[in-house]
Amino acid sequence: MFNIRRQGGLTRRFSKVVSYYGLTTPPYKLDALEPYMSRRTVELHWGKHHQDYVDGLNKQLATSPLYGHTLEELIKEAYNNGNPLPEYNNAAQVWNHLFFWESMQPEGGGSPEGGVLQQIEKDFGSFTNFREEFIRSASQLLGSGWVWLVLKRTEKKLAVVHTRNAISPLAFGDIVCLLDPFFKMFNIFSINFAMTSHVLFLQPIISLDLWEHAYYLDYKDDRRSYVTNFIDHVVSWHTVTLRMMRAESFVNLGEPTIPVA
Repeated sequence: MFNIRRQGGLTRRFSKVVSYYGLTTPPYKLDALEPYMSRRTVELHWGKHHQDYVDGLNKQLATSPLYGHTLEELIKEAYNNGNPLPEYNNAAQVWNHLFFWESMQPEGGGSPEGGVLQQIEKDFGSFTNFREEFIRSASQLLGSGWVWLVLKRTEKKLAVVHTRNAISPLAFGDIVCLLDPFFKMFNIFSINFAMTSHVLFLQPIISLDLWEHAYYLDYKDDRRSYVTNFIDHVVSWHTVTLRMMRAESFVNLGEPTIPVA
């Protein structure tokens, strides 16, 4: 595919697809997560579904005033305080998937060590409690969405949340909410909201895709086994450690690098 650059007006060269964002390869071989996530699943999930979100976003940005934003900025702008703009779903899904692939590694899982384990034990009581809450939250989500470990930055406390469809915690990173549609889409087990405004500083640490295409080939409708194997065998505690360090320092988590044509 030939690249297209936007310089003032939109210039077309040899292609009908505008390439503002590219499809980033997972940081491991496509069969590296077997037997817990098959090569066939990764190929379909990354090569088809993730690619579709990238292509869809690029087409939208061809005529969008949001062109030129970083992906993180685009998500926050397009969420539009609970009235999402057309670019929101594709932008959020592109970022969510990049974050998801980097949340895993071969021979991962099990219990973390050091500061991450200490923080989990402090906020959940034990690693076992965290593990059970993560699995429970994922199991209780009806339909498609995501389950996350997030850092509540103002409290410096970890929480497990799940979101519906394409909703990303990034959308709520720096906005004040009063009975926002967020409450209908976001189920946060360890946060109690009063009927007042809240500034939500939720920094993603781990994400797990709960759309059926993420696990159906390997697990059919057994979502619980998929989530359990994620925690026990493939979650990347190395990545979590880096994200925690950056989040606790109030530094951007390191938005995945996406080449701009």
